[in-house]
Amino acid sequence: MSNAQVLTLNRYWQVPDLVVVGIFAAVVKVSSILVALMGGGMNPLTLILKNVIFTALLVVMLYKVRKFGTLTLFLVISAIISALMLGGSLVLIPASILAGLIAEGVIMALGGYRFTWSIMVGVAIYDLLSKTIGLGFSWLMMREEPRIIAMVAVIVAIGYIGSIIGLFVGRYFVKELRHAGIIRH
Repeated sequence: MSNAQVLTLNRYWQVPDLVVVGIFAAVVKVSSILVALMGGGMNPLTLILKNVIFTALLVVMLYKVRKFGTLTLFLVISAIISALMLGGSLVLIPASILAGLIAEGVIMALGGYRFTWSIMVGVAIYDLLSKTIGLGFSWLMMREEPRIIAMVAVIVAIGYIGSIIGLFVGRYFVKELRHAGIIRH
């Protein structure tokens, strides 16, 4: 590798981009905990609200840091925060990262991070795939009764309603942040 190639590789992730990804990962975790605590646990309303916040912040972050790998980096950092702070399930981390890689491929296939709609489609696919793969892992690992998995699937579907709402909330946030000059793309 020549020096020019090494410099190009080193400049792919700028420090401000990494800071934004880290801050968003922490804010998503803290807001999820706060919503659950303030809502009295995981009831349908808090489940929807938690997913609205997660998806909206994810759309804003991907719009702010428009690079391939941002979603995957965010998911890895979130997994580390979840494992260290919350004792999160390590079994679901591969499902989340796999869904993130597929979603990033979809975003790139739809024109990349230049378009808000391709980011929204990618985030929607990520949410759907991560929840579906997570349910599949749960069924495979636990060998639960199909009725129990069906009940969990209903709960996940309620949460996905929040994710769909979060896509449009995130698009609105992006529009407002552009007007405020915080996002300059």
